[in-house]
Amino acid sequence: MNKKKWVAAVALALMFSVSSVYAAVSVQQAERLKEDLTPVGGERGGNGKDIPPWRGGLSLPPLGYTKAGQYHVDPFPEDKPLFTIDAKNAAQYRAYLSDGQMAMFNTYPNTFKIPVYKTRRTAAAPSWVYENTYKNAVRSELANNGSSLLYAYGGIPFPVIDLDDKEAGLKAIWNHITRWRGIYLQFRASEVAVQVNGDYFPTTVQLEVEFNYYRQDRTIEELNNILFYYLSVTKAPARLAGGAILVHDTLNQADEPRQAWGYNAGQRRVRRAPTLSYDTPIAAADGLRYADDTDMFNGAPDRFEWKLLGKKEMYIPYNNYRLSSNKLSYKNILRPGHINPEYTRYEKHRVWIVEATQKDGVRHVYSKRRFYLDEDTWGIVLADQYDNQGDLWRVSMAYIKTYYELPVTWSALDVFHDLKARRYHVQGMSNEELGEIDYSISPPGERYFTPAELRRRGRR
Repeated sequence: MNKKKWVAAVALALMFSVSSVYAAVSVQQAERLKEDLTPVGGERGGNGKDIPPWRGGLSLPPLGYTKAGQYHVDPFPEDKPLFTIDAKNAAQYRAYLSDGQMAMFNTYPNTFKIPVYKTRRTAAAPSWVYENTYKNAVRSELANNGSSLLYAYGGIPFPVIDLDDKEAGLKAIWNHITRWRGIYLQFRASEVAVQVNGDYFPTTVQLEVEFNYYRQDRTIEELNNILFYYLSVTKAPARLAGGAILVHDTLNQADEPRQAWGYNAGQRRVRRAPTLSYDTPIAAADGLRYADDTDMFNGAPDRFEWKLLGKKEMYIPYNNYRLSSNKLSYKNILRPGHINPEYTRYEKHRVWIVEATQKDGVRHVYSKRRFYLDEDTWGIVLADQYDNQGDLWRVSMAYIKTYYELPVTWSALDVFHDLKARRYHVQGMSNEELGEIDYSISPPGERYFTPAELRRRGRR
């Protein structure tokens, strides 16, 4: 299906009523998004104990936050840990921990800790995202064995999921892939591979991302099959400076896969990068992150069988404002084995659990992956990855917070642990930069995200 046919198919689908064959759920089921479910599909109610009801999230900046791109003011500065989980008492809390978290306690029994704070359901999005999510609930559809998302725009595609639906796991992962992360952002940050002894050498990049799927000035017919544009330019160290990557990610990934280009500063040439997907190693990560590990999972889901295992209460990273503060240096945060737990914050939230098992006849370094998705955002917050012998190998953690200026709930930084090598990779550190993500700039559009622009940006 080329772009013209894709647009035509979408236009045709919208001519049908919501009760057509394209409907994801019934109108009656979608009404739950205005009743017992949040506008994106989480449970509005609390658990009567330590998970409160969702009351709209955090959508107003606290005093002291005055401009876009400024380091966030912690809206909960007086909060203290209720208790701390460590290797000695982890068994007591096993029901609320992932296998990966338990493995971290076993691997680093003297240093890894989970400080648990009061649960604050801060997740929020603009009202127009909620409106689009409601519309998507009755029109979104998967095709090509789940590799293509059709008829969705500007919101969560499958906010109401039935556990008995054979496509439930795929729908949940597409909710993660397309979740609200803003429209356009600029961001300068560092990523580091931390060695066994704690040594690290930062690689600093300038990022620009336009989430075409959320462009308010577009219609569903005008997405042109583009989910997002991604442009990354390396600024340091000097030996890598000027190198750049451009990615066009698609919604119909089966018929029109991701397109990627790389700019080599030494050669001053732009080349296609057709392998920048699946388990391609990311150079700056020193072998600790693969292409589809980024953002906990991204790209085509076609190399795995997906199953939604259910929902449970867990202690997950949440509201990590302290961790992203400019009052901390990288040296404060980075420690041998894992980041400094003193600056992390975990809360009890409900998560969806999705398991991905490698399909027969395809190749991937992971034989199985288990993802834990925050119910209030559909974002993956924890991921356990198993090698081809079936052993737990890697554990990934997204330390999320709410960017209340939009609002949007997304990572403050992501950490990727290799349990066997006892090394880890951190992506998204901005503590030593001039600011955080800047969402205030108007999106430049598709003409900006071209191979020619990649060459120009790389030369700067």
